Amino acid sequence: MTKTIFLLMAAAFAMSAFAYCKKNEDNAIGTPRTYVLVHGAWQAPYVWDAVRTDLLNKGHKVIVVELPGHGSDKTPPQTLSLDVYRDKVTEAVATVNEKVILVGHSMGGMVITAVAEKIPSKISQLVYIGAFLPASGQALADLASTDPDSKLRASLISSSDQLTLDVKADSLTWLFINDGTPAVKQQVIDNYRAEPAIPFSNKVTLTDVAFGSVKKVYIKTLQDIVISPALQDNMIAAAHITTVLTVNTSHSPFLSQPHEVSKLLLSIAKL
Repeated sequence: MTKTIFLLMAAAFAMSAFAYCKKNEDNAIGTPRTYVLVHGAWQAPYVWDAVRTDLLNKGHKVIVVELPGHGSDKTPPQTLSLDVYRDKVTEAVATVNEKVILVGHSMGGMVITAVAEKIPSKISQLVYIGAFLPASGQALADLASTDPDSKLRASLISSSDQLTLDVKADSLTWLFINDGTPAVKQQVIDNYRAEPAIPFSNKVTLTDVAFGSVKKVYIKTLQDIVISPALQDNMIAAAHITTVLTVNTSHSPFLSQPHEVSKLLLSIAKL
């Protein structure tokens, strides 16, 4: 009887030890990293809320940048440019002592590209999520014009002064989050505001010694009708990116499948 009790206690202890080790393994992150997250057009910092929470819960640091003219920022659209966006993100990165993982979505890809050209030594990896990825001399508008599969252009309405662009109300969630829940779609509608137009035509100048020296990862959005998978493939090939991951979502995976995006970002930190 004593031997049986001893064996049962030993087994229970072993199972507890295994569970403890497994929990620690799941929570282990190694060295905490800093992620800087940059939203895209017609969106704002709120889109990163769930991903931000996931990354923080794993012990990482997260900075979510609000681009001027978006969210609660009231910068007049006539004063905005890609350089203004770049400088806002550069300021955020400068607050961090170590290198950051700089993540951009959609139009945010243009921004993180410009940031990498300016401060390449501060960035460990650039991560493009369904994002525009320009070559030197290209603007967002140039890339968009090569995407016949995109459904966005037909839904755009320019303001009378040409300073902002609206998306037709009946197309907004279909374009950006057609695989989202009703609650998420309503969140996109509630946070919508017209997009400053000038930065779309601003071209980047890139060099091999700066932008070219930074490691890059692309996360393709496979059901995207804003930036088509075909254009994503073309940009990936032009930039010679070899690390390509995928999410089977529409244009806003951090809203429809945020935990999947978080898993990918956590895996990128280990590359």
